[in-house]
Amino acid sequence: MLLPNRVSIVTGGAKGIGKGIALEFAEQGSSIIIADVLEKEANQTVKEISRKGIDAIFIKCDHTDSHQVKKMTEGAISKFGKIDILVNNAGGFGKQTPVTDLGEDDWDRTIALNLKGVFLCSKEVVPHMIKRRYGRIINMSSIAAISAGPPSPHYSASKGGILSFTLDLALELARFNITVNAILPGTIRTDMWKSNIPPGDDEDSFFQQMAKTHVPLQRIGTPEDVAGAALFFASNLSSYVTGDRIIVAGGLPLQVPPF
Repeated sequence: MLLPNRVSIVTGGAKGIGKGIALEFAEQGSSIIIADVLEKEANQTVKEISRKGIDAIFIKCDHTDSHQVKKMTEGAISKFGKIDILVNNAGGFGKQTPVTDLGEDDWDRTIALNLKGVFLCSKEVVPHMIKRRYGRIINMSSIAAISAGPPSPHYSASKGGILSFTLDLALELARFNITVNAILPGTIRTDMWKSNIPPGDDEDSFFQQMAKTHVPLQRIGTPEDVAGAALFFASNLSSYVTGDRIIVAGGLPLQVPPF
């Protein structure tokens, strides 16, 4: 096991990439706190983890609300006495739209969902890591942070901000033996990505065509693909790595050749 006796918070861990990470960490010996707003899905994930013989709890938390984040962190400490790993995974796409049509409310909502939440969770958890002079923080950015795609300036800006935040926090916390790194997923087959399928299109055909025309490895990613990168950053395999990033995107932003 790579995470024996560790305690991990996974925000947005009820489903999708977050669930994939939570299940992988549990397989490697870590107790899990699922911090999410989706009660039904989160409780199901907790049940799946518990069946593995690993302690897991769900704490309902809107990670954009400082009071809820504080209560979530206090609940984790009350239950487990420590926090070793924080995975800042919760977030969302926002509506794809050119900047001329982008509303201020959409901008603010997406920045809060993807960037403010990372700040709030880190702010609350870091003091507990500093006390023990140990911690692993993994921030979920996106390939959109470094490679433009469909017009989503608010989403790209929020994910780019996560990269900058990761670098700053990594430097600040290095002296406390706390590492901070980022993951940049590409197209991962989750409910969030499925929401972008045009009405009437077949899901399998949509993803197969996208893989063929856009992804060098010719397949769409899975939550398990991202979980592998997260496990590297969470474990002692990466004990000398901080302020870095891993792109999990099947070869993107390399372009598929036209042949």
